[in-house]
Amino acid sequence: MKFETALAELEKTVAKLESDDTPLDEALKLYEKGVELIRICNERLDCAERKIKLLKYGKDGQMTETDFNEQ
Repeated sequence: MKFETALAELEKTVAKLESDDTPLDEALKLYEKGVELIRICNERLDCAERKIKLLKYGKDGQMTETDFNEQ
């Protein structure tokens, strides 16, 4: 599932959970679905973060490439 799709589904799930007329059993199922969608979104974001590279100028004036997490 793509990040955008998971996020849209998560937003719909949250909206349903926030409605006052959601029965308890359905709310529990929606909660579980939401947790899974959050996991998917986090995995996609982590993957994207690992791919991002930062370009920095070093003390010698040369541009260097570093991983996003090594800031």
